[in-house]
Amino acid sequence: MHSKREWAWGYLLIAPMALGLAVFYLWPIAQTLYLSMTESGVFGGYTWVGTANFAELFGDEEMYGTLGNTLLYSVLVLAGVPLSIVVASLLNVPGLRGLSVYRTLYFLPVVTMPAAIGLTWSYLFNGEFGAINHLLAAIGIDGPYWLGDERFAIYAIAIVGIWSSIGYNAVLFLAGLQGIPRHFYEAAEIDGAGRMRQFFSITLPLLTPTTFFVIVITMINALQVFDLVYLMVDAESPALAGSRTIVYLFYQTGFVQNQRGMAAAIAVILLALILVLTAIQFRLQKKWVHYE
Repeated sequence: MHSKREWAWGYLLIAPMALGLAVFYLWPIAQTLYLSMTESGVFGGYTWVGTANFAELFGDEEMYGTLGNTLLYSVLVLAGVPLSIVVASLLNVPGLRGLSVYRTLYFLPVVTMPAAIGLTWSYLFNGEFGAINHLLAAIGIDGPYWLGDERFAIYAIAIVGIWSSIGYNAVLFLAGLQGIPRHFYEAAEIDGAGRMRQFFSITLPLLTPTTFFVIVITMINALQVFDLVYLMVDAESPALAGSRTIVYLFYQTGFVQNQRGMAAAIAVILLALILVLTAIQFRLQKKWVHYE
């Protein structure tokens, strides 16, 4: 049994972290929950409306379209996780020279300002003089107006999202690969297993904890995407309806239309969506993640 003195020291040591968590996370969440059930006045102040904001949102087709765009973007960005595994595997080749240089090059998009990324890619995706359509024309393909067409805008943004996340994910996977004991591969070589068999029978199963972490983090980040949509798609563009995400709707509602109560309700819905999808992933990971 621990003495009262030991318990007191324990609480004292965790007090700074607990205080920061309460002030910067729990209190803002509680405030958002309260604001989501109010309506802001034109000249300030709030009026309690209960669940009216949520009822209005769930009765709005625009909200469902926004949720669909957000989920589609998340699925598309998650498709880049296998690509990150491939990149990490190539960087993990024994004796590879210049490993630190390759790491830096792949990690550069992570530390680059989102504004620079969004503006640069918007020029690349330009339907008239963009480099991407120029390359497609060279092989006989007539490229679309990527960021001006409702059918293609979300896919163009997802390509940028994948490109931006590969470096970060690859570094995580590289750390996971380097943590796999070499004697597993040596034993497999003795048994006659080739590189592909080793990859699917040893690398992927032992990499599942890292894969699970990357999937969860990537999904959470994808559900909160805003900057790429804001920077790459013009507010007056007809493509906005097909690329507007839930955080972009939150921005429009709260900062453009000044409906702060409704914006808080959107934030609560996003929080609930992230919690539900994360809980599902934690539930399913018991069936495919191997920690031994």
